[in-house]
Amino acid sequence: MTKFKTLDAIDIAGQRVLVRVDFNVPMRDGQVSDATRIERALPTIRELRQRGARVILLSHFGRPKGKRVTEMSLRPVVAAVQEALDDGAVAFAEDCIGAPAEAAVAALSQGDVLLLENLRFHAGEEANDPAFAAALARLGDIYVSDAFSAAHRAHASVEALARLLPAAAGRLMQTELEHLAAALDSPQHPVAAVVGGAKVSSKLDLLGNLVRKVDLLVIGGGMANTFLHAQGVEIGKSLCERDLAATAQAILKTAAAANCGVLLPCDAVVAGSLQTGVPTRTVDIGRIPADQMILDVGPATAETINGRLADCRTVVWNGPLGCFEVPPFDAGTNAVAQEAARLTRAGGLLSVAGGGDTVAALAHAGAIDGFSYVSAAGGAFLEWLEGKTLPGIAALEA
Repeated sequence: MTKFKTLDAIDIAGQRVLVRVDFNVPMRDGQVSDATRIERALPTIRELRQRGARVILLSHFGRPKGKRVTEMSLRPVVAAVQEALDDGAVAFAEDCIGAPAEAAVAALSQGDVLLLENLRFHAGEEANDPAFAAALARLGDIYVSDAFSAAHRAHASVEALARLLPAAAGRLMQTELEHLAAALDSPQHPVAAVVGGAKVSSKLDLLGNLVRKVDLLVIGGGMANTFLHAQGVEIGKSLCERDLAATAQAILKTAAAANCGVLLPCDAVVAGSLQTGVPTRTVDIGRIPADQMILDVGPATAETINGRLADCRTVVWNGPLGCFEVPPFDAGTNAVAQEAARLTRAGGLLSVAGGGDTVAALAHAGAIDGFSYVSAAGGAFLEWLEGKTLPGIAALEA
């Protein structure tokens, strides 16, 4: 994990602090319908205010593609930020650079908070344009990165701006990086990775990196079917990327060479279609009916996984083990997630999860609060699992 400064290393009092947050929040009827991302940024915002900073929040919203789109303005987010802070007004600037932004910043007193308009209204943001980054930098004295979810993007407010001002990680970014480092960079062994989801093709880099770093790789979801097929197992009508059989075999070979055990399902819950109320059966792998499809790992598989997790000290989780959105095909994911949470609460396991449907699956299982850390970052979390350098993190150590 890269070395980076935190808020502890910076004198903040009286400074204009540009804070890159991720307020790309869901909206309904013109109002924020889920304020989780705002709430996660509160520790940084509150600390900066308490230490006498003038806080200037930068965020993208949607994909306006470099044009001003009324429906993608951040103005409606102001009320949600103000409600979350619950102790003072939040100002808004009609633009993120130029005269409107400069005037709004000049009007700030110590402890005030300002939200600038959508960064992506300017093409220079996604182009990582130096001139756009310089225009942002003129608004502040210090840059704080608190949006790990955007750290995989080489955008102006994420990468270039961090190189123009004294830079540090905010508390949310710091927490994320510390947990990720503990999970894969310097973990306590044995380390397990639970990887699910539909397709192997979307997680080739992830699997290739994990088998070299973990002691046990648990594969579930639709992607497990491809590995089973590669081993000559009949899987009926199950989702399968048959053209990736050789790739799956190569991953298994790499795992064996790296002394990484691979755990595939030993039984499965099958049905003729994916819908609530459809007749289901639990069958051993190798006895999948030709007219049925695998929709969840079976109870024996879940029990085996849980037994192996009990011997581990660290687990990294990405993706569900079955079609959890449609009961009863949530049983496998629920059982393993709940056991991982129990082991974590008992103090024997560090559990870090994130990416894609993972957050929804763990929340559905009622296990999300039991994990050591659950990342809300999708693409950034996946690229970290893949072992890639994230531009927004690399810029913090420059």
